[in-house]
Amino acid sequence: MIVYPGCKINIGLNITKKLPNGYHALESVFYPILLSDILEVSKQSETKDSQFVYSGIEIPGDSESNIIKRAYEILKLDYDLPPIKVHLHKIVPMGAGLGGGSADASAMLLLLNKLFELTISKEKLLKYAAELGADCPFFIINKPAFASGIGEKIQEINLELSAKSILIVNPEIHINTGEAFNNITPKKLKQTFKSKVLNTNSSTWKSSILNDFEEYVFRKYPEVLQVKETLYEMGAEYASLSGSGSTVYGIFKSTSIDIPIELNKYFTYFEEL
Repeated sequence: MIVYPGCKINIGLNITKKLPNGYHALESVFYPILLSDILEVSKQSETKDSQFVYSGIEIPGDSESNIIKRAYEILKLDYDLPPIKVHLHKIVPMGAGLGGGSADASAMLLLLNKLFELTISKEKLLKYAAELGADCPFFIINKPAFASGIGEKIQEINLELSAKSILIVNPEIHINTGEAFNNITPKKLKQTFKSKVLNTNSSTWKSSILNDFEEYVFRKYPEVLQVKETLYEMGAEYASLSGSGSTVYGIFKSTSIDIPIELNKYFTYFEEL
């Protein structure tokens, strides 16, 4: 069985407070994007151990602790899962603010549930996903959503961006998320973040919908700021850092754009929404 785990962009991101456990409470709107990895899972012979194979973009760290393997192991604690063979082909840039790893983990939960007819409810899948990572529950739903808590509290919203397009640009700069959080001063907004997004048109977001990570990231990495400025010069009606970066995206009214040469040196992805 083959699935295509997508990714997401953050439409604004507000850090509201630092929690006693060291995490940060936030508000953001998550919007799903079709840019995806490829995940294939098949049943393995009962006489063999599970096998995990990775290709595409190199995944740093110990493959034994990869998030898709942890997804399998979490379900295996509660269900009699047989050995499996897994092939993950990475396409979505990692550590880029797009949630690609979280999407892979949630896709693994959904795929195993279907492949082995486990009949796990959506509510229970959301709980498993939350164990894997703060962004993971969103990818169980995979629809526009308002995110709160540390990102794990997901509420579906009606956000219409059809007839528009998006250009995603990843400058391939690694942003240390912990360091980025430590350089933000949490603040409460006078108007609720969700209403700021839903009660306004995307053409007005430029002056009102902000990502709190931008001030720190742009100060430390001016080339990321340059990407955002270039997107506005191209005619984007809204451009923003996604998550803690370094991916920047622009939303355009037109469904056809010319990508300037200064962005072609980076990873780019264009999609009609």
